[in-house]
Amino acid sequence: MSVIHVGSAPVSWGVWFGTDPRQVPYGRFLDEVSAAGYRWIELGPFGYLPTDPQRLRDELGARDLRLSAGTVFERLHQPGSWDAVWEDVSRVAELTAGAGGRQVVVIPEMWRDPATGTVREDSRLSQEQWRAKTSGIDRLGRAMFEEFGVALRYHPHADSHVGRQDEVVRLLEDTDPTYVNLCLDTGHISYCGGDNLAIIGDHPDRIGYLHLKQVDPAIVAKAEEQDLTFGEAVMLGVMVEPPRGVPELPPLLAALDELDVDLFAIVEQDLYPCSGDVPLPIAARTQKYLSGCGIPALRFD
Repeated sequence: MSVIHVGSAPVSWGVWFGTDPRQVPYGRFLDEVSAAGYRWIELGPFGYLPTDPQRLRDELGARDLRLSAGTVFERLHQPGSWDAVWEDVSRVAELTAGAGGRQVVVIPEMWRDPATGTVREDSRLSQEQWRAKTSGIDRLGRAMFEEFGVALRYHPHADSHVGRQDEVVRLLEDTDPTYVNLCLDTGHISYCGGDNLAIIGDHPDRIGYLHLKQVDPAIVAKAEEQDLTFGEAVMLGVMVEPPRGVPELPPLLAALDELDVDLFAIVEQDLYPCSGDVPLPIAARTQKYLSGCGIPALRFD
């Protein structure tokens, strides 16, 4: 029988950056995520939560919370990027492991700035750049595991070089499952026009982690029509609480339930920026909704 541990993340409280005066203080986030009925959280952007492992453990323990994973971005298709990426990854992996987490979600940097829309580079990679990225991700996954004991979960992302379904499938085909598996973000897959159920069905052994997220298809269509950045789409409310968007979560969770897996499903709803009073009611409603989906594998403890 599968076991799917449900948690939440700072992004559901409007947190995109390590420091930002528009974001809620981390103490309030921790208090509220616990009050909403979750027992697992992600690290979020480095520097938002305490970066001392013991202090972080103490803060989590005081609220009966545990850490599922850290998160960090990569740009390994760029020449000479390894040292800088590894510096970022290693500090996140070290903190994650020190606070009890055993996975790090690695996200491709976006090819255009999510706030300004400035195009940083071409939206498609050359063959050489793709090989550099996938070989670099393999190297990264092995190094993370050997040095810190954490597993790499790769997270496709809108406005990045790994977002569309063909790019996700190609990444899985070109990387080593020993060290690289997928963080299936249901919202980003749908935002990019993909099929979450097809990915689960075609690559069941590569699903290592889950972000539960829904999008409003009307806003997705508007973003595509007007060539909006992902950040602009978020500000329009493209991410919505279930069951108001797509993909439908019960069939997706039922498909995972049949796989005999043990993984985390972290609820995310990008809300940046948002009023501090907005996240908690949404988080509580979402927890109640998921609890009522009738999926035996879901665990909230």
